[in-house]
Amino acid sequence: MSDAPKGLVIHGPMKPGFEEILSSEALSLLADVHRRFDGERKRLLQERLDRQARLDAGEEILDFPSETQAIRNGEWTVPPAPADLQDRRVEITGPVDRKMVINALNSGAKCFMADFEDASTPSWENMVEGQINLRDANARTINFTDEKSGKSYTLSDTPATLIARARGLHLDEAHVTVDGAPVSGGFFDFVLYLFHNHASTAKNGSGPYFYIPKLETRFEARLWSLVIRHCEEALGLKRGTVRITVLIETLPATFELDEMLYELRENITAFNAGRWDYIFSFIKRQKTDGSKVLPDRAQVTMTAPFMAAYAERVIAVCHRRGAHAMGGMSAFIPVKGDDAANEAAVEKVKADKTREASIGHDGAWVAHPALVPVAIEAFDKVMPGPNQLDKKPAVKEDREVLTSACEGTITEDGLYGNADVAIRYIASWLQGRGAAPIHNLMEDAATAEISRAQLWQWRTHGAKTDDGQLIDADRVKAVIAKAAGAIKAEVGDNAWAGGRFSEAADILTELALSESFEEFLTLPAYGKIQSR
Repeated sequence: MSDAPKGLVIHGPMKPGFEEILSSEALSLLADVHRRFDGERKRLLQERLDRQARLDAGEEILDFPSETQAIRNGEWTVPPAPADLQDRRVEITGPVDRKMVINALNSGAKCFMADFEDASTPSWENMVEGQINLRDANARTINFTDEKSGKSYTLSDTPATLIARARGLHLDEAHVTVDGAPVSGGFFDFVLYLFHNHASTAKNGSGPYFYIPKLETRFEARLWSLVIRHCEEALGLKRGTVRITVLIETLPATFELDEMLYELRENITAFNAGRWDYIFSFIKRQKTDGSKVLPDRAQVTMTAPFMAAYAERVIAVCHRRGAHAMGGMSAFIPVKGDDAANEAAVEKVKADKTREASIGHDGAWVAHPALVPVAIEAFDKVMPGPNQLDKKPAVKEDREVLTSACEGTITEDGLYGNADVAIRYIASWLQGRGAAPIHNLMEDAATAEISRAQLWQWRTHGAKTDDGQLIDADRVKAVIAKAAGAIKAEVGDNAWAGGRFSEAADILTELALSESFEEFLTLPAYGKIQSR
């Protein structure tokens, strides 16, 4: 672009409409944010690695910081949520493709989390087209016609409140560099969405709302607070215009909930219990401790003691400080022509959402529009008002429960299931689809992260399946090969070749057998989509 700010270079193709999102003014703000804050982002990412080394060596344990005891003991609250975020009893989540955005906004859910991160492959086209789609949604001009069916999609008169989820601090946007360095994917998503949507959301009686993922410490929360404040000032917005929900999906964050709310107190509205990524983080941050080996993924439910303690702590801290406490995802999706499977899925969603409402959550997620009324009914029966901020359970600081693995077994089915789901998901991600229907569940990157992490953990610590058989490198390679062979037989040679399944199996094998533990599988996989 000839009018790009000095030092900023766009390396991705400029398709029609991209120039409207990647305007000189918007890119100038992005370059400014990069130059002011990217050094601190990189320092904090290095601190994650340094801390992991200390945890691995036994030089540090995860615990509540003694130096911030005064913040945890203090009497303070965060600002009330804006009117359209007071009642969030059911939110639907999904990627930022155009049809999905329309269907989600029309689903009857209170809010739609438009996900630039775990539910989206971060290809250049996906990220910029996603910005176009959300801009058009807020302008109330979005429409879509399916070329195959001819069906047209338009926005209803009462769409859900839109919340954009930016990418995590760990992800770069390699297609934009400033002074030769790639910009942060999260800063890219945040700046462009805020720049193009603060006026239209205000016109709609709403605001620029965001989900911020994968924070681990108060220092990372502080960085986001500084970025938000700078952008509000640069755009002439009143402080506190931006409102954010932070996903509590890492084990370290659970020990700094008060501190993170405090750092973000001008802009924070809620925490969300991101259960799948939390399980992944539980494994990752305690990866060298053989006593933290988890059983089959299907057995690690929200009733497992460490998971229940985490959810209860999120609720207690949030409500004490006046913030909403959002529950997690029900990933079930309807099965065409299978009434029995659908009835079973509905009952599972109903039970999950009833449990979340009963323990004090102010809302929760579903993955499919058909399950919105099911979740709403469950919350309506327990939560007659817009939220449950008046429920204030005691805040507990039980480090032992939060860091202890639950009981259970490792089975051959669990071992095979991890290989199968990971291959299928990684292949979908490589093809550009970050939300993948797999075995009647809508899966995102977090599922693949748990699957590959468990394969690594079980192999590394010499775990055994319940039949007494050792899980070693040879067995992991064999189960990955078995799963790959079954998928190939199922989809056929042509779909296998074009579906990048072989690449996915290779990526999984490398991650599961590596002596080191890769922070996120999307980091090495990102290089395989940058030129596509």
